[in-house]
Amino acid sequence: MGKDSKASDKPPELKYRQVKINGLDKTRRGKHYDLVLGILQQLRTLPPGSAMEIPLADVGGIGLANLRSAVHRASTSHELEIETLADEKNFYVWRKKVEKEGNK
Repeated sequence: MGKDSKASDKPPELKYRQVKINGLDKTRRGKHYDLVLGILQQLRTLPPGSAMEIPLADVGGIGLANLRSAVHRASTSHELEIETLADEKNFYVWRKKVEKEGNK
């Protein structure tokens, strides 16, 4: 065995600080956070049978796929079931109709 065995028993010095996981904010705050949060807040106030019409020209150059993905990701984390649709100019989003247990 090598003569430096005592030196190798010492744990390596850590480069990064350790933190407890339960103290971390686990929400995703991506670059579209403010836009998506605004969409979700307004979505909660929509009457049943209504959709929000979001002009794609007004979302700051975000592509449709990225917008749709961000809205779906955020709605899932806020436990909000939604559906989406898009055409050349607009993105539509609405709350999914929740079926009652006996009416399936």
